[in-house]
Amino acid sequence: MSTTDKASSDTSAAADPTDAAAGAQLSTAPLEDSPSGPAVGIGVIGWVRWFWRQLTSMRVALILLFLLSLGAIPGSLVPQSNVDPMKVVEWKRANGSYVGVAEALQLFDVYSSVWFSAIYLLLFISLIGCIVPRSWQFVGQLRGRPPGAPRRLDRLPAHTTWRTMKTPDEVLASAREVLRGSRFRTEDGTGHVAAEKGYLREAGNLIFHVALIVMLVAFAWGQYFKSEGGKLVLRGSGFSNTLTQYDDFKSGALFDPDDLPPFSFTLDRFDATYEMTGPQRGTPRDFKAYVTFSDGAHGAPQKREIQVNEPLEVDGSKVYLLGHGYAPIVSVTDPTGKVIFKDAVPMLPQDANLTSTGAVKVTDGYKDKDGKKDQLGFNAVFVPSFAGEGMGTMFSQFPALLNPQLMLNAFHGSLGVDSGLPQNVYRLETAKLEPFKDESGQQFKQKLALGDTMTLPNGAGTVKFEGIERWATFSVTHQPGSGLALAGAIAAIAGLAGSLFIQRRRIWVRAVTGKDGVTVVEMAGLGRSESTRLPQELAELAATLHRQAPSAPAALAETRVEETPEGERG
Repeated sequence: MSTTDKASSDTSAAADPTDAAAGAQLSTAPLEDSPSGPAVGIGVIGWVRWFWRQLTSMRVALILLFLLSLGAIPGSLVPQSNVDPMKVVEWKRANGSYVGVAEALQLFDVYSSVWFSAIYLLLFISLIGCIVPRSWQFVGQLRGRPPGAPRRLDRLPAHTTWRTMKTPDEVLASAREVLRGSRFRTEDGTGHVAAEKGYLREAGNLIFHVALIVMLVAFAWGQYFKSEGGKLVLRGSGFSNTLTQYDDFKSGALFDPDDLPPFSFTLDRFDATYEMTGPQRGTPRDFKAYVTFSDGAHGAPQKREIQVNEPLEVDGSKVYLLGHGYAPIVSVTDPTGKVIFKDAVPMLPQDANLTSTGAVKVTDGYKDKDGKKDQLGFNAVFVPSFAGEGMGTMFSQFPALLNPQLMLNAFHGSLGVDSGLPQNVYRLETAKLEPFKDESGQQFKQKLALGDTMTLPNGAGTVKFEGIERWATFSVTHQPGSGLALAGAIAAIAGLAGSLFIQRRRIWVRAVTGKDGVTVVEMAGLGRSESTRLPQELAELAATLHRQAPSAPAALAETRVEETPEGERG
C-alpha cells in the first residue's frame, strides 16, 4: 500500500464546523466563561462568584503551591520554638535588632503561623474546587460515546484511503474488530465506525491533583498529632514511655500524652566496633543495642536488638538508636571518709574519637571539715584513649577504651540547683562556686587513670575514678500520616506520568460504495495534542485493516496515508 503526505490549512479546516466541533470535543478541561457572556461582577453575590472562580482556577492553585514552598524557607533558616527553644533563645541573643520583626512575622513558629496556615488552607480549598467539577465532567465523558465522523475526513491531520472489493458492511465489521482489539471504544454510525481511546489521560490528571490533597492532609495530620522525644539510657537502666521519662520532648498542637503507646525497655548491653588499622582506623563498623522489651503495662519481656536505621516498632511509634558514649563511675567521700556520692556520670562526646565533657555534681550529703553543709562540683573531661601527654590538653586518639583517663577540676559552694531554674546537667554553673586551690594557689585539678583517687585540698575529701559504664541515646518518634503521604506521593507520580504520556485520540473509519461499485475506505485520526504517535498508530491500524480488506487490483497505485504538514496547520 503506497503512502503520500498531504497538507491542509487551518482556514479550510475551520470552514467546516463539523471538524471544529470534533476537535473541541476532545478537550476535558473545565469550560471557561465566555467573554461575551453577561457580567457577573455585580453586587456581593457577583464578587463572591468571581472570587470563587479565581480561587479554584488552576493558575491560582499553582501560585499558592509556589507560595507554600516559599513560606517553608524561613522554617528551615530560623530556629523554631516547637523544635529547639534553646536555639531560638540563642538566635534572639545574636540577632537582637531583628527579633521584633521576626516575632511580628511569626518566624519562630512558621508552620503554625497565621499566614502559613492561610496559604495552606487556600491551597486545600483551591485544589478541591478544581477537582470536583473536573471529576463530574470526567464521569460524563466516561459514560459518553465517541462522536460521529466529520464530513471531510481528508481534512484531519492524519488520514488514509483506499479502494477494496469488500462490501462496506464487511469493511466496517472488520474495522470494529481491529479497533476493539487495540482497546478503542467504538460506536457505529451511518456508513462509518467511530472509535476513541486515552480516557485515562484525564484520570491521571485527576489522580495527580487528588494525590496533592492527600499529601496536604497527611502533612497536616503529621504536624498536629506528631510526637518525638529523646532519652539517654545507661547500661542496666530502663525507660518507660511516659512523658516524665524523656530528656526532651516535642509534639504537635493536638497531641495528647495519653496517646503514647505503653511500653518499656532496659538497656542490657551496647556493642560498638571500630576499624582498628589502616587509613580508616577508628571508623565505626557496627553499633547495636541489646534491650529487654515489654509491650504494654504487663507485657512479657522480650529480647530485642536496635541498630542504626533498624528501629524498634511499637504501635505506630519507632524507637531509633541515635548515639552512644561513656559514663565514668565516680565516688566522692567527705572529710570523715563517708561515701556521699557514687554514680555513673554520662559525658557528652565532642569529636569522632569520643573526647567527652560533663559535670559531676554533689548536691546533698556533703559537709566540710567544720561540719558545715556545702556542695561540690567538678568539671570533667573524659577520653577513652588518652593522647596529649605533656601537651597541656586532653584528647582521645581512638573511640574504644584503650587508655581511659578522666580530668577533674574541683569547686565548692552553691551549684544553683535550689533556685528553681532549669539547669544543664552536663555543664557546671560556676557563678556561685569557688575553685579549690593547690599549694601554688592555682585551681586544683588532676588527671585520673582507672582506679586512681584524687585527694581534695585541706582535707575536704576524696574523689575516686571507680569504673566506666556505657550509655546510648534513643529517639521515640510517632509520625502519623507518613504512610498516607508516601501513598500520595506514589499516586502523584503515577498520575503525572499518565497525564503526560497517555494521549487522547479518535479514529474514524468510513466505507461507502463508489460510483463504479468499488468500496471506498477512509480512515482518519485526531489527537488532543500534536503527537507523532497518532500518524504511526493510524498507519498500523490501517495496515491491519488492509489485510482484511485489501486494495482492489485497479486501485493499488492510489493507496495513500496522508498527514497534514506541521507548517501548513499554523
